[in-house]
Amino acid sequence: MNVNQLIDMIVRTVVRRAVNGGVNAGFDAMSNLGRKSRKAPPPQHQPEPDPERERIREMRQARRAARNEQEL
Repeated sequence: MNVNQLIDMIVRTVVRRAVNGGVNAGFDAMSNLGRKSRKAPPPQHQPEPDPERERIREMRQARRAARNEQEL
């Protein structure tokens, strides 16, 4: 393999990678999936917990804890 063939091979590899990167960037831009254009959704407001639900949740946790302790 001579020097001319080596240079051609390297140039083809570099050009192929550059073209593929450009094509991928174009597809990302067109489909709005580009990493830079994505933003995190705004945080949603959490409503005040219902006292009845909290009481039921605590009862369930206590029941689970008692059941797990019996299994040990």
